[in-house]
Amino acid sequence: MLEMVINARAADLGHGLTVRRVLPYAKRRHVGPFVFLDHAGPVPLPADYSRAADVRPHPHIGLSTVSYLLSGQITHRDSLGTLQVIRPGEVNWMTAGRGISHSERFTYPDSYAGGGLELMQLWVALPEADEACEPAFTHYPASDLPVIESDGVWMRLVAGSAYGESSPVRTHSPLFYLHTEWQAGARHALPGGHPEQAVYVAKGDIEYGGQRYQPGQLLVFGDDTDAVIKARTPATLMLFGGAPLGERHIFWNFVSSRKDRIEQAKADWAAGRFALPPDDNDEWIPLPG
Repeated sequence: MLEMVINARAADLGHGLTVRRVLPYAKRRHVGPFVFLDHAGPVPLPADYSRAADVRPHPHIGLSTVSYLLSGQITHRDSLGTLQVIRPGEVNWMTAGRGISHSERFTYPDSYAGGGLELMQLWVALPEADEACEPAFTHYPASDLPVIESDGVWMRLVAGSAYGESSPVRTHSPLFYLHTEWQAGARHALPGGHPEQAVYVAKGDIEYGGQRYQPGQLLVFGDDTDAVIKARTPATLMLFGGAPLGERHIFWNFVSSRKDRIEQAKADWAAGRFALPPDDNDEWIPLPG
């Protein structure tokens, strides 16, 4: 059963890098353990604006970030010393735990190849027992991820378990995350097996229950394998969900089950107590306000 439809809100991160912000939403703070969803682009930028759009070093706690590109290229650096180029179809799973900082840099023309930079950025809350774990970063090439094809629908299992397949991506709680491509007229049911599920329309025009939905809309369901989605046009849909972890407080890039931990992280970043990426530490994003 469809529980809610969330319309993305437009946000400009500066220098032409626009996002559709979907989660968190005032009436729906999470879907399973997923507490944040931004859809950036597609953004084609000229050479003289390319580096201006860089995301300078900034901190995280209490979550895992999942960076997944539909097109373009990003260079990731973090305070663990990681240097990783991110390309479409690859999974970059960064677990902040007790604290990490990172940057995302763009290089012309590779960052805007394939019609422009297009990024799906999701955050996954950590179980309380893992909120203060050691930070980590893991890269998974597209060739390591299961691909499922059925009835005009192509699916890559980014993380978790769905449709009888399991991704090698290490997670901290039960969930699933799928990148799917639909032919016009294709029909397919949601995977089920998870208390909360969602369908995000990245491209195309879909139908459910006699209603049409378009890019920038998130359809939120319960554990419903009878929910059948139909693609009216070729469509790109991101499917995700899992088991909720309880209330989480969010401020800027910090997620925690405890308000006092958020306050401590704010003070630590403002005072320079977070480590910065060793080869990208000349600038950083200041604490808001």
